[in-house]
Amino acid sequence: MLNEEKIKLMTGIAMFEKKEGKRIFPLNCYFKSDYIGRHLFGAFFGYTLCFILGAVLWVLYHLEMLLDSASMDLFLSLGRRFGLIYLLGLIFYLLITAMVCWKRYDYASGGMRVYIAKLKRLEKRYEYQNKVKEMSKEGVRHDGTSGI
Repeated sequence: MLNEEKIKLMTGIAMFEKKEGKRIFPLNCYFKSDYIGRHLFGAFFGYTLCFILGAVLWVLYHLEMLLDSASMDLFLSLGRRFGLIYLLGLIFYLLITAMVCWKRYDYASGGMRVYIAKLKRLEKRYEYQNKVKEMSKEGVRHDGTSGI
């Protein structure tokens, strides 16, 4: 006979896996610091590459002005300005990346707790059903009317 409560639990678990599984299960392989560090590492290289491409585009756009007034002071001031913009932008970008990854990890760990709680509830239901079956078999074997 089908147990309606177990079917509901199993359906809820399957729906949870389908809906949240892609966001939750991959994060289960990492500690929080490793997950955030991995994304910060990638964000650093991504930002650096984009900044270099942007700086090259800016230099190409202003190449005529740079060649007309080519002096060491101009290049030093541009280098300082680009360096300051790079550092401030990098710090801001890494802070945003860290906050986003922190929230994603917290969301996923909360979802994992819910998933594990549902699985434990289903397991207890199976254990209860197995105990009831064993007790009913024991009662039939040792019953005086069954003749066994």
